[in-house]
Amino acid sequence: MFKKIFMLIICAVFVNFFSACAAQKETQPEMKNDFVTLNSGYKMPRLGLGTWTLDDDTAEDCVYYALKVGYRLIDTARYYGNEVGVGRGVQRAIADGIATREEIFITSKIMPSTYNSPDKAIDDSLKNLNLDYVDLMLIHQPGYNDEEVYKALERGVRAGKIRSIGISNYYTPHDFDRIKNIAEIMPAVVQNENHIYYQNENLQSYVAKYGAVVESWYPFGGRGNTRKIFSDATIKQLAQKYSKSPAQIILRWHLQAGYVVIPGSANKNHIAENFDVFDFELTADDMNLIRGLNKNRRFENW
Repeated sequence: MFKKIFMLIICAVFVNFFSACAAQKETQPEMKNDFVTLNSGYKMPRLGLGTWTLDDDTAEDCVYYALKVGYRLIDTARYYGNEVGVGRGVQRAIADGIATREEIFITSKIMPSTYNSPDKAIDDSLKNLNLDYVDLMLIHQPGYNDEEVYKALERGVRAGKIRSIGISNYYTPHDFDRIKNIAEIMPAVVQNENHIYYQNENLQSYVAKYGAVVESWYPFGGRGNTRKIFSDATIKQLAQKYSKSPAQIILRWHLQAGYVVIPGSANKNHIAENFDVFDFELTADDMNLIRGLNKNRRFENW
């Protein structure tokens, strides 16, 4: 009899323990990414890793770690000189079962020095990345022959080498229209400098009419400006309110404001921290506070 009672008590303890664990699991925020469906029909993660200034070896390690953390958007460019390293990081992650190729969204860009041979530039990027296709290819910046470069991107789409196309560092509706007016395939993404001091909502609203989204590089202002942005009184106040870092507040603002955003870092702790922004939301009042920080001030002139 005593043995039977003892076993019932043990069973009850285990049931309560596992029930508590299950309840805790249900209440814990699930780490996940957020996606936008582009006008090309493909889904693009709205938070990714930027790789500007990383060499091949560093890019490989950072890309691999970012994919392990949960990122699925990786941004590079021929100009960065690290497409080979980015490709190695992607292939390692695929080989280790972290993600499939279809789950990973890779962006690269054609640099101005290759604008006279854009078809070859596309092939060279694919070779460097060791990929059969890229998910998004951009014109890196306005320049001589860029309209012909865009037509080469369209040929890349038809050939199955590129899934979506767009432009980078085109800042006005007039700049966008110059490409749109010669396009047979509408730009899907406009990648520009955007941060709390340069929000450029007018361009965002304008390109949205054509199904294009704006993607933010330098979301923290870039080297030499990050400390200034992180020290902004409003950002510090919100970071304290939500028990988050200034970086996480800024990235959350980008996401809720409708941007795709690609913070760059070679620091694994920062890479993980930057992805930990899906367990809270800024209120409408908080969003308006950050909107009020806009100075229409860019830090670069590209």
